[in-house]
Amino acid sequence: MEDLFNRFLPRGLLARALLIAVGPLILMQLLSAYVFYNSHWDQVSKRLSQGLAGDIAVLVDSLTGMPDSASRDWLFREAAQRMEISATLQSEAILPNAPVRQTALEGELRRALLRKQITKPMRVDEQTGNDRVVVLVQLADGVLHLEIPRHRLYSWTTYAFVLWTIGTTLILLGVATIFMRNQIRPVRRLARVADSFGKGREVENFKPEGAREVKLVGLAFLAMKSRIQRQIAQRTAMLAGVSHDLRTPLTRMKLQLEMMPEDDAAAALREDVHDMERMLEGYLAFARGEGVEKAHPRDLGVLLGEVVNLARRGGAMVDLSTEGDLRLPLRPNAIRRSFTNLVDNALRFASRVAVRARRMGGAIEVTIDDDGPGVPADQREEVFKPFFRLEASRNPATGGVGLGLTIARDVVRGHGGDILLDDSPQGGLRVCVRLPV
Repeated sequence: MEDLFNRFLPRGLLARALLIAVGPLILMQLLSAYVFYNSHWDQVSKRLSQGLAGDIAVLVDSLTGMPDSASRDWLFREAAQRMEISATLQSEAILPNAPVRQTALEGELRRALLRKQITKPMRVDEQTGNDRVVVLVQLADGVLHLEIPRHRLYSWTTYAFVLWTIGTTLILLGVATIFMRNQIRPVRRLARVADSFGKGREVENFKPEGAREVKLVGLAFLAMKSRIQRQIAQRTAMLAGVSHDLRTPLTRMKLQLEMMPEDDAAAALREDVHDMERMLEGYLAFARGEGVEKAHPRDLGVLLGEVVNLARRGGAMVDLSTEGDLRLPLRPNAIRRSFTNLVDNALRFASRVAVRARRMGGAIEVTIDDDGPGVPADQREEVFKPFFRLEASRNPATGGVGLGLTIARDVVRGHGGDILLDDSPQGGLRVCVRLPV
């Protein structure tokens, strides 16, 4: 039931706020207008019909006692001057007996005439003109034809009330829309700022504004932003110190190995030191993340070209295809490292790699296809975990330390995007990277 109710609710906060705040007021006003309109219409129609029925009754009763045409002419002149009724007598005419749908006006007039003791057949024609109503009354010697101004049966106050109700409703809706839009504008601005910060873009000149609760949310966002930036700065400084402290003994070990005579033990030790240095670089790259690098507009196609050219210089077969405008805010060094990891990972298990970048809607999609063995579907999320490897031997010849894909996804998600794995048309693995523009 709740899902069905939410399906018909507006999606936007402005529309929902207007529906909650203004909807009941408009509904109450419409119901009040409907009840008052019906009551007013009934009362006014009844009183106007009674007044007209009294005049018609006077004319009918008077015509019964005035057989000569001169008296009738005098009566018709008096009716035109004093009652605003244009009357003529159609001698020997008879009202048609065909059934006619009785209108509300005819029904009210008939009831009023019955109260005036007038039971003669009659017809009311409301379609003759815009400003007059024709009433036909069957008399003994013909049909009494009466033309009556419309204002004698209709009151303009009814229409004025309807227009007033509609006008005030529209004014209320307009004022509420302007007010609610001003209240929601700070929420939208806060959402845009939070989205930009989540994509790693610089957030400047943001000042909490709006209602008290919205200001509290804005202040909480600024405090969170400050804590995150402080933690990143502290982590980067700490890792820089750790890197220096760990590199110093490794450098001494490498110098001592250079002075040792060449033998199998020295070669094995030199390889171990090299592996330690390589693993240390991988760990630090993962922990360092994007550091304090600022995002600014760059052409992703140019960065991909640099990555592909670097791979080609190593003898790899990599194809690159770019389509459309690929410019968006990026941390160039972090993105370059991310795509380098993805391409190197594909080349480690495949002989040919194809990179394609194109704009799709509000994002840029980059696909990296290879003809390697691929990744089992049940392990495509596992490979993004730190230090996870499909080949668990940690042999440098078959892979790294298991941080390449982790670093790549961490960088891409830091830009507000994501990385997914799928089957490649080339038979291997497809890496799909989506970056919001």
